[in-house]
Amino acid sequence: MTTIKRHTVHANGIRQHFLEAGSGPPVLLLHGFPETSFAWRHQIPVLAEKYHVIAPDLRGYGETDKPASGYDKRNMALDTVELIKALGLGRIALVGHDRGARVATRLTKDHPALVDRLVVMDNVPTRVVAREMSPKLAKAYWFFFFHLVPDLPESLIRDREDLWLRHFFSDWCYDPLTISGHDFDTYVQAYRRPGAVRGAMADYRANAEDVAQDQVDADVKIACPVLSLWGADFEAVGRMFDMAEVWSEMASNLRAEAIEQCGHLPHEEQPDRVNRLLLEFLEGWNG
Repeated sequence: MTTIKRHTVHANGIRQHFLEAGSGPPVLLLHGFPETSFAWRHQIPVLAEKYHVIAPDLRGYGETDKPASGYDKRNMALDTVELIKALGLGRIALVGHDRGARVATRLTKDHPALVDRLVVMDNVPTRVVAREMSPKLAKAYWFFFFHLVPDLPESLIRDREDLWLRHFFSDWCYDPLTISGHDFDTYVQAYRRPGAVRGAMADYRANAEDVAQDQVDADVKIACPVLSLWGADFEAVGRMFDMAEVWSEMASNLRAEAIEQCGHLPHEEQPDRVNRLLLEFLEGWNG
């Protein structure tokens, strides 16, 4: 049975919490919204059989600090870089979902020597979402705009975290009850911690700065091998975008794969399929 340890370390000015398991070449897993490092519970035991797996809570999420600022993706990437340095990891394989994929993409562009290969799950890059915005897209991405409103989301969500999260987990999954029972309760508890909703909102509220950062190096393609995975049945990603085309604009060495009967959370909805793809893509990663 895989032993998953919990640790904290001070890096880039904040106290970061992370899960750790296994030994071997390092693989970092960066969660998205509305999740925490708990999202990787189906991947960590499998990957830890061959790799040293680290799954942090991002700035503003889970048990990691939730400061008032620093949520632009360049700085959130620096959080991860400083975590890597603090742990003495060196070069890594990097996996990111949703918001974590935005952090992972910026990290790979800003610090290419650190990343041997990159996996991005169910993510349309920030500048592409901004570039392609339309009334139809805005309807699907309504929460982007809602989360940008100062203070109001926190006030409306307070004491209703379960209703807020239930909407996303049901609406975003092919099977609306994928996240239920203890798993759902775990996320509710995480988002009821002081500052947790504000931290997630701050992540989204960095959008304008994130777009500006992405525009500067829009013509620079990621050189390392990239695997893009997405749920074929999620309206806001797989059904609205040609994801292979989107990520061919981002990366020069790309494998793109849709996952059937899957929404926005491939790692939770189709964990066996995702684990097979991850192990296949990581094959040959020796640190």
